[in-house]
Amino acid sequence: MGSLLRWFVRITSVVIFVVVVATTIAYWFAARSLPQYNATWRMAGLENGAEIVRAQGAIPHIFGTTDQDVFYGLGVAHAQDRLWQMLVLRRTAQGRLSEIFGGRSLRSDDLMRRLDLEAYAEASYANYSAAARNDLEAYAAGVNGWLDQIAREALGRGAPELFLFEPDIAPWRPQDSIAISMLMALTLSDQAQSDVLRARAILALDRPERIRDLLPDAPGAGIAALPQYASLFNADPSDFAEITTTPRIEDPLYPVAPRGLAGASNAWAAAPFRATSGATLLANDPHLGLSAPSIWYLARLELASGGVIGATIPGMPIVAVGRSDRLAWGMTSAYIDDMDLFVEELDPNDPTLYRAGAEFIPFETRQEIIQVADSAPVTITLRNSRNGPVIPATHWELGTVTPENHVMALAWTALNPRNTSLQAGLALMRAQSVDAAIRATRAHIAPSQNLTLADSADNIALQVIGRQPRRNPEMIGQGRIPAQGWLDQNRWRGMMPAEANPSFVNPEGGIVGNTNNKTIDRAFPDHLSYNWGDTQRVLRWQRLMQMREVHTRDSFIEAQLDPVSAAAVNILPLVGAELWFTSTTAPEGTPERMRARALERLADWDGNMNEHMPEPLIYIAWMRALQQRLIRDDIGPLADQFYAVEPIFIERVFRNIDGAAVWCDLRTTSRVETCPEIAEAALDDALLELRETYGANLDSWRWGAAHEAVHRHPVLGQTDLFSWIVNIRQSTSGGPHSLMRGAISWEGDAPYENRHAAGYRGVYDFADLDSSVFVISTGQSGHPLSRHYDDLSELWRRGEYLPMSLDPTLARAGNLGITTLIPR
Repeated sequence: MGSLLRWFVRITSVVIFVVVVATTIAYWFAARSLPQYNATWRMAGLENGAEIVRAQGAIPHIFGTTDQDVFYGLGVAHAQDRLWQMLVLRRTAQGRLSEIFGGRSLRSDDLMRRLDLEAYAEASYANYSAAARNDLEAYAAGVNGWLDQIAREALGRGAPELFLFEPDIAPWRPQDSIAISMLMALTLSDQAQSDVLRARAILALDRPERIRDLLPDAPGAGIAALPQYASLFNADPSDFAEITTTPRIEDPLYPVAPRGLAGASNAWAAAPFRATSGATLLANDPHLGLSAPSIWYLARLELASGGVIGATIPGMPIVAVGRSDRLAWGMTSAYIDDMDLFVEELDPNDPTLYRAGAEFIPFETRQEIIQVADSAPVTITLRNSRNGPVIPATHWELGTVTPENHVMALAWTALNPRNTSLQAGLALMRAQSVDAAIRATRAHIAPSQNLTLADSADNIALQVIGRQPRRNPEMIGQGRIPAQGWLDQNRWRGMMPAEANPSFVNPEGGIVGNTNNKTIDRAFPDHLSYNWGDTQRVLRWQRLMQMREVHTRDSFIEAQLDPVSAAAVNILPLVGAELWFTSTTAPEGTPERMRARALERLADWDGNMNEHMPEPLIYIAWMRALQQRLIRDDIGPLADQFYAVEPIFIERVFRNIDGAAVWCDLRTTSRVETCPEIAEAALDDALLELRETYGANLDSWRWGAAHEAVHRHPVLGQTDLFSWIVNIRQSTSGGPHSLMRGAISWEGDAPYENRHAAGYRGVYDFADLDSSVFVISTGQSGHPLSRHYDDLSELWRRGEYLPMSLDPTLARAGNLGITTLIPR
C-alpha cells in the first residue's frame, strides 16, 4: 500500500510539474506579444518619424512631422493592440475565414464571396483622391511596419491567438481598409432581413391586413397597402417553402447581425442658447454588438489641420466619432432603405439564363474555391444578375420567400465601384465647421448615418449621409418585400443625390438629435425608409431634452445613462389595466399570490430598468410571453422569428386600433378570449419561467442577474478552455427601449443577456473642451494578458468616463509610455 501511495505521489508530482512548465512556457510565448509602450523602433516605410504617447487607459496620442507619419503611427498602434481583430475583420471581408477556422465559418465565406467586397474595394480605390490614397497608404505602411518588427524582434507573432491559428499574414493594403468599411456597412443594415420577414408574414397570415399590427410603421402618415406576396408570382402560398421553426444562428463570425441587432445609437447636440455655458454641446453613444475586445479603439491624431480625438475602428484610419478643437461629430444609424431583394425567374429549359423583360439572358458567372482548414476545398459558382449578386436560399431565410424556379438577387448601394465612403471619413476629420463637415460627407455612400454636428462657431446640425436608391414610384411593394426583377418598373435607376438627404441646421428649438427614430415623413420613393430602428427611446429623449431650458455636459451624461424604458411607461398601464390588485387574498405559495405580488410591484414602478430591481425582469419576461401568446395562434412557427417585443404592436392590440384586439382571441378555441385574459395567462407564463430560473422569492430577483453585458471573444469566447479568460461579463442596467440601451436576444438559454449596447460613449463641451469625456466598453488592448484588456470596462459599467483632452502636455504628464518611431 505504501509503495502504491509513493508511486501515486510521484506521478501526481510529475503531472503537476509538466502542467506548470507547460503553462509557464505558454504564458511566456503569449506574453511576448504584449506591446512595449516605452520603446524606440526603427521602422520600414516611415518617412520622417512619429511618436506615440500612451496616456491614461493606454490611449495613443500620435504625433508626426506630416499627416502621413501620423497615419503610419496609427497603423502601428492598431497593429500593436488589435492585430488579431484586424486580421479577422480583413478575412471576414475577403471571405477567407474558413482557411483558419474550418467549416464553422463556411457560411460567412460563402456570403462574402458572393458580395465580393474585395473587388468593389479594389475598384473604389481607383476613384479615391490622391490625398486620400496617401493617407490610406501611410496607414497600411504602419501596419506592415509593425508586422515586419514582429518578425525581426520575435514579438510573439503579434497576438496570442496566432499561436493557435497560424495563417499566412499578407501585407496590409489600402484596399483592405476600404473593404472593412464596407463590411461595417453590411453589419449595420438589416433591411434585407426585414423584407424577408415581411414577405413571410404576409404568406402566413390569412388576414394580410393585420400585417400593419405585426410589423407596424413608425408613427406618422400611412402608406398604401401592400399586395399579396404570392400573387406577384402567380403562385399560391403553399408553393413556397413550408414555414418551420429554424433556430437563429448567432455565430460572432457571421457578418450579418440578427434583425433588431444591427445598427443603433443615440446622438444629440445643443445650441449655445440651450446650454448653461453658452457654447455648443454634443453627446453620442453608437450601439453595436458587444465583443471582447470592443470594436472601438480610442485614439488622438495630431494632423496638420489640428488634433482630432475619439473612437476609431482597427483596420480603418479614421476617427469615426469624436471631436477636434473646432468640430464635434457623432453618428446614429439612419436606416435608409439601401437594400432591395429581386426575385429572378430562371429559364425553365436553361437555369443559366434568367428573365429580363421579355427575354432570357445569361447570368454573369464565375467559380471560386474556398479553402477549408482540415477539410476539402469547396467550389462555389457566383452568379450576378443585372440587379446584383444572387444570394443562395440558405442566407437570410431567402428560401422561404423564393418561388420554385426562381433565385434571389440583392441590390445594395454599397456595391458600387465608386464607393468613396472612407474618403469622406478622412475629410470629416479635417473639417473645421458644420458646413465643411456636411460638404465633406457628400462622398459617403454606405452605411447610411445621421451625422450629428456641433462646432466652435455656435452651429449645430443633423445631416443624413449615405445614398438612397432612386426607385420608380410604380415599384411593386415599394421596396418592403422582394420584387420581380424582370419588371423595369421595379428596378433601381441609380442613386438619389446626396443633397436630397434631410438636413437640419440650427433649428429654432436649439436641439437636434436622433435615437434611430424616423427623421422625416416623405412619400415613396423619397421616403428614406419604412423600417426605422426606434419608436420608443425617442420619447424619453424628447422628455429629457425639454424638461430643462438649458443643458450642461452633466445633463447630457445623465441622458446617455438614463435607464427608464418609455415602452414600459406607455404599455404597462394598458396591459395591466384590469389586473392591478387582483388576487390579493390568494394564499402564500400559490401562483395567484405570486401574480398578485408581481402586479403590486409593477403598479408602483416608474419604468426604471435598474439592475438591482426585480420589476424590469418581470416586465420584460411578461411582455415576451404576451407577444408570443398573441401571435403564435395566428402565424404558427413563424412566431419564433418575432422574438423581439414590439411595443407598438402591443399598444395597437390593447387599444384595439383598427380592430387589432382580434389578436387576443385564440382561434383554436370556441370561446372568444379577451385581452386581459391573455395578459393574465402570459404573466403566469413569465412568472413560472422566472421562478424556475431565479427561485421562488420574487423580491430577491434582480434584473442585472439576467441582463449581464456579455463581451465575448468572437473566436475563443465559445470554448470551455479559454472563455473564462477572454470573455467579460458585467451586471448592467438599461434595456432594449431605454436610452441606456442594452438590447437582448429575447430567446435561447439566456434571453435577457445584454448583447448590443453603447460600446463607445462621448460627450463634448465647447465651453471647456478639456472637460469632454469618453469611454469604451472593454479596454484598448486585444491581448487577454494585458491589464488594458478590460480596464475600462468597469468604468463603462458604472457610467464613468475618461478625460478627452487634446492638450499634449496633459498626455505626456501621465503617460504610460512613449513609443518613438524612427525611419529605417
